[in-house]
Amino acid sequence: MKIREARFAAIDFESAGTAPGLGDEPIQIAIVHWNGESLERVLDSYLKPSRPVTWAAREVHSISDEMIRHAPTLTELWPEVREALRDRWVVAHGAATEKRFLNIFPFHGFGPWVDTLPLARAIHPTLESHKLSDTIQSLGLEYQLSEWPTFRWHDAASDAAATLVLLKNLVDSTDLHDEPAEILTRPSLRAYFKARRK
Repeated sequence: MKIREARFAAIDFESAGTAPGLGDEPIQIAIVHWNGESLERVLDSYLKPSRPVTWAAREVHSISDEMIRHAPTLTELWPEVREALRDRWVVAHGAATEKRFLNIFPFHGFGPWVDTLPLARAIHPTLESHKLSDTIQSLGLEYQLSEWPTFRWHDAASDAAATLVLLKNLVDSTDLHDEPAEILTRPSLRAYFKARRK
């Protein structure tokens, strides 16, 4: 399958944060589709965790315990998550968190996964930071997010949309449209590590 033929779904979570004796839990999920043209928000929901949100996490995403008090759990949203990710290449920026939270659904079969963090490092190895917001700003892509309703960083739907804007730019800037989609899953980081050593 060529990249231009692939259907992509970006997923992003915001979390309750970690604290001594407390594991992390998701408190917001969003999934945004990209079919080579426009972006479509297909899932955007707060999630109810089993314990309070830490102060540090709340300072990042501004999600309070009151805002999620009556939200569904991730397990309750499973049918919607499954449908939104079915038969799509799953995209995330720094995908470890998303993979970890989805592991509550054993054998879910989602993927292949495209992680835009190593992809951005491979294509733009000399950027000072490859954090999602920094990469978007360094590449001058903020204008593409100005039409996204109520865009703000550390909102799951906004970050998922930004991830797809970044993926589109990385594919466009390197003219990868007719390459096999599998190349997105194994970028070479040789130039990135060389730049880091310098």
